[in-house]
Amino acid sequence: MVVKLGVIGGGRQNLLEGGQSVVEIHVVEEIERLCFGVRRLTSGNSGQNQCENLDEFHEVSDFHCTGICNTLLESTQIEKDMKHFLVLALPIMALAQNYTAQKTTDHGVDIIRLTDTAAGVEIAIAPSIGNRAYEMKVHGKNILYMPSPDVGELKKRPGLSGIPFLAPWANRMADGGFWANGKKYNFNGTLGSVRLPPTNIAIHGMLTSSDAWQVTEVAADANSAHVTSRFEFWKYPDLMANWPFAHEYEMTYKLSGGQLEVITTVLNKSTQPMPLAIGYHPYYVLPDVPRDEATAHIPAKTAVITDDKLVATGEMKPNDLPDPTPLRAPRTIDNGYTDLIRDTNGKSTFTFEGKGRKIEVVYGPKWIVAVVYSPANQQYICFEPMAAITNGPNVAHDGKYPAQQVLAPGAAWKESFWVKATGIQ
Repeated sequence: MVVKLGVIGGGRQNLLEGGQSVVEIHVVEEIERLCFGVRRLTSGNSGQNQCENLDEFHEVSDFHCTGICNTLLESTQIEKDMKHFLVLALPIMALAQNYTAQKTTDHGVDIIRLTDTAAGVEIAIAPSIGNRAYEMKVHGKNILYMPSPDVGELKKRPGLSGIPFLAPWANRMADGGFWANGKKYNFNGTLGSVRLPPTNIAIHGMLTSSDAWQVTEVAADANSAHVTSRFEFWKYPDLMANWPFAHEYEMTYKLSGGQLEVITTVLNKSTQPMPLAIGYHPYYVLPDVPRDEATAHIPAKTAVITDDKLVATGEMKPNDLPDPTPLRAPRTIDNGYTDLIRDTNGKSTFTFEGKGRKIEVVYGPKWIVAVVYSPANQQYICFEPMAAITNGPNVAHDGKYPAQQVLAPGAAWKESFWVKATGIQ
């Protein structure tokens, strides 16, 4: 059972799939909630839809059905050129479900909203701001750091918050470029796609706030809700000039059982092996818990040694943080960790907790590095899943980082991380 939402401009579309009838439901503004209690919907031969045995429609704003529905309070004609939402119910009983996935707007920004009603969890993603999740509300409280609740402000003045995606490299890349396949590629800072400061250290890749993500699917069923988006890196000359490997990204945000899964796929479409150095920079906060009263669990055996500019040297040392790590000021954490401690499924679990509230972040096996960032003067902590250490391709070229992942021509890389909060009411 699947419910899909999409914005269609003008006209009507009659769809049939698998012998199931499909009813068009038009909504002038956003659909605040899906309809419940639908037993049977049939499509008439005349092109009008007839709705039978509709027990109840729950809190739907400006609802219009194009057919004859005796139990509806109102049915009006939609202007032909008006954009409208099309709800596809296959079968229709999927409407009465716990999960929803909606295209809507927030402070003038087009977003996708995923909801898990039973768990009280809601995710908001802004595809036009780097395909970034900026809200993960648990019983109405956001566990992702956002300096302003107005996502429109983030659109105007992009900064790091929520869950930014860092690609094609994460964190710092030193010496004004990177090595791959025995060749040095120098960044061109005049193109605008790379921030190249006087230190000659480029940071956080090129896509943190990109508006070029394409939403390919928004769907919900009885078990989950998700949105999938794609970024075709190879289409943009200014990006290719600074990272000359044709490739693309696919990202899925999936909400199930109160847990967010972020699935990332990288496809190398070039003829050369491509170094894999991507990552995420999620910012987590514990609602109603001062950082001074919280602790962190960092399941890593090894810490990455960096220089005074936070660039990895290739040397390692044992992780000497206490476990759990008290976060009371003046403690600041800003370091990379590897040799992650994993369960029998290869997963590694980080925690941020205090006063009975907990955020768990779980890395899949191919996220081999964690950068942990928690400044003493802020309330957040960042558990950053990384495919490589900071400056990984360059350190690997120097022969000091044999764990550097490389994606062969035509190959795909896929991995997940998961986020779940408990104890928040």
